[in-house]
Amino acid sequence: MSPIEEFEEDLEEIKSCQPYARRIFWTGANPFAMSYENLKLRALTVRDYLIKCRTMAMFASIRDIKDKEVWQLKKLRAMGINGLTIGTESGYDDTLALSGKGYTADDILEQCRKLDEAGIEYYFVYMTGLAGKGKGYWNAVNSAKLFSRLNPYFISVDSLMLFPDTELHRMEQKGQFTPAGEKERLEELQVFIKNLQIRTHLFANSSSNFYPVAAYLPKERDVVVSELQHVIDTVSEEEMEEYRRNLKSLG
Repeated sequence: MSPIEEFEEDLEEIKSCQPYARRIFWTGANPFAMSYENLKLRALTVRDYLIKCRTMAMFASIRDIKDKEVWQLKKLRAMGINGLTIGTESGYDDTLALSGKGYTADDILEQCRKLDEAGIEYYFVYMTGLAGKGKGYWNAVNSAKLFSRLNPYFISVDSLMLFPDTELHRMEQKGQFTPAGEKERLEELQVFIKNLQIRTHLFANSSSNFYPVAAYLPKERDVVVSELQHVIDTVSEEEMEEYRRNLKSLG
């Protein structure tokens, strides 16, 4: 964890070039993993340097919310902490267990409802292909069903990349995990979009996605599903696989 002195040095640097910044993003893994008291200290410190700052956003895990009471979340919201990007990756218990997330679908529901009660805006990350070959349909259906019971302001979609020295890569080498094909991932994304029953922004436009799409749901649901179907029908699996083989980073 960065010491408070280093945190203040960063704020001093921001103040020198953007003294009236209204929104900042705390970087470095999941800052929300810090205790309530530490988050409170740092939020108040931000106000000492950036007097116009209204929002402090950051990455968070469902595990980071568990140890915080609703009253604490409300106080953090009042101090300006708002906009948590939560890497759920899935809302289906089988996939959450496979990826070692350390929580269940019920945990996602319980903890995000605490954020709703506290008025803290949050965003989800969903990952196609994470369930493995032949399992994308049920991963999409169950994840969409869970997410539709909550209020993510937007959902960002990535597609699984297997990098060396990761647990899933080791499982693949041992024959314990078979990655989903590229067309199956696009079909999974279609199913996910079709089953989301909330108003939300969806962004599947990172470099990990073979075909980038963005949509406001449900208004643009049919358009984006049709776009994806056109790609499935007109682009070969081999061409999609070649794209992923040449993708060296997610930058």
